[in-house]
Amino acid sequence: MGKMETNKNSIFEKNIQRGKENGIISFNEDETRIIYHCSRDYSTSFTNPEEKVRAAYFVELVLDYQYPKERIDFEVTVPRRTPEDRADIVVYEDSELKKPYLVVECKRDGISDAEFKQAIEQVFGNANSLRAKYAIVVAGTTRTAFDVAGFKPSEREKNVISDIPKRYGKAPKYRFIKGDPVNDIKTVSKDELIRALQKSHDTVWQGGKLAPTTAFDEVSKLLFCKLKDEKDTPKGKPYKFQIGTHETAEEVFKRINEIYQKAKQQDAEVFKEDIRLEPKIVYSVVEHLQGITFTKTDLDTKGVAFETFMTDFFKGKMGQFFTPREIIRFMVKILNPTKDDLVLDPAAGSGGFLLNSMDHVREYAEAHYDEREAWEHWHGFAQHNLYGIEINDQIARVCKMNMIIHDDGHTNVVSTDALQDFDKIQAIHKGFKKEHFDIVLTNPPFGAVVRATEKDYLDKYDLGAKLKERKSQKTEILFIERAIDFVKPGTGKIGIVLPDGILTNSSLQYVRDYIMERCQILAVISLPQFAFSHYGAGVKASLVFLRRKDDDEELGNYPIFMAIAEHIGYDATGKKDPQNDLDRILEEYRKFQENPKEYKGV
Repeated sequence: MGKMETNKNSIFEKNIQRGKENGIISFNEDETRIIYHCSRDYSTSFTNPEEKVRAAYFVELVLDYQYPKERIDFEVTVPRRTPEDRADIVVYEDSELKKPYLVVECKRDGISDAEFKQAIEQVFGNANSLRAKYAIVVAGTTRTAFDVAGFKPSEREKNVISDIPKRYGKAPKYRFIKGDPVNDIKTVSKDELIRALQKSHDTVWQGGKLAPTTAFDEVSKLLFCKLKDEKDTPKGKPYKFQIGTHETAEEVFKRINEIYQKAKQQDAEVFKEDIRLEPKIVYSVVEHLQGITFTKTDLDTKGVAFETFMTDFFKGKMGQFFTPREIIRFMVKILNPTKDDLVLDPAAGSGGFLLNSMDHVREYAEAHYDEREAWEHWHGFAQHNLYGIEINDQIARVCKMNMIIHDDGHTNVVSTDALQDFDKIQAIHKGFKKEHFDIVLTNPPFGAVVRATEKDYLDKYDLGAKLKERKSQKTEILFIERAIDFVKPGTGKIGIVLPDGILTNSSLQYVRDYIMERCQILAVISLPQFAFSHYGAGVKASLVFLRRKDDDEELGNYPIFMAIAEHIGYDATGKKDPQNDLDRILEEYRKFQENPKEYKGV
């Protein structure tokens, strides 16, 4: 690792910085070695991630828990243990360092539950041999403290305490108090957040006991409880989403489940079923997440963290529900939604188009208004103007969760078939009206077929069986007609991902005719073959942008903006590509918009 990678949002970096400022730790010139100024000057290599965790916790012990640095020692040999066993940090009750008080075991962030349990056994062995009163395992952002003296050596759960005492006092009942300057939950960096989500998922997944998607569902429920608790806990009160001193897994589960049941009543659409995990597992997830704040972490950090966690996780299994971020951003910028626009994605997947529309409006607001006004500007938009339909119930929940993590807008996401009759969709949510939306942004499912024998609506579509007898039709073709029906005549705009076949196959001329009859084609951007390949879809596609014509509008000949993107910010394997033609294409499109007839192209 050499010189420490600096990430100013990292909890560890912040603590190490405080330690340097207070003179309790220092470094050699290239920061490959650290010196702890404790009961002696202890110097060691600073190149492994575990040392970063130990350094940060030492600083907390001295500055936050008020233990005198002169009574702290490192790498203490443990009697009656295997010769190489040493305790990472020991805090003593006396200046002669004769009476061990607290033994600390440090591990890097992101270790598995099994490794964490092993670390607990290790710290217990060390604390018992040294006859210390307290012990704690600090594995990055996950930590668990124990009252060793008060219990039999074999006890583990009952002697868990919420936190170690401050300056030889009593262990607090709860560690995390809302609004407390020292004991409030903390914001973390993107990587720390991804690791916390990853750890939670691994805990729930239990090495394959649950299907990965079921595990994700359960993590979503607990995350939902966590967010709810952060918002609902009054200032000065302990959070409910934490482990208190001497609490059993059952007690913790009961408290978390109460939050969930209450939330379920308020929003039955998102979570229809109960938490299906045993208390032990919920307890472990609470350990991973209790010290972190989601609500105060800035949107970009948590957005990217959740997205990374989610896509890594679903990509192989459910790639069809994800549109690459670079393409989404580009499409949103082309159509440029404002806070007054009603935006719909009828094939919402995990919510990429809706969230990026929200971000687009938020970025505008933050650049043009003061903080309070900006917040109201984009929150109103998120809550009232974003609509999504997703046929897969599980993915609809992911979409809602994604929106909740981004500060909301999940109330207008429903799980149903966007192609069925309008009145059936409106029976679920009356906001999904015909000719009602300003913008439709969507990447409809490709290649699936709607058969007249399976669905009762094929004959309601002009492109289905209404004008010409057809036994079946491709979903993406029906989605074109549905998108046009959803937007306002005259002004409504559509951005849609379509397979190139629709634009080129001679047998699909009737689809192109239908589009030109009802819409003005604004732009067509051809994407490279690999654009969707690392999501498991290898179809060559283009981005098509339309404006719905007024019912009696005649256009005659008009210019259409065309472009070919060869580089799109990532390559065929999904790795970042520093080149991205989409930025340049957007600039050119803006020039084209100013004066379409005079635009010369590049």
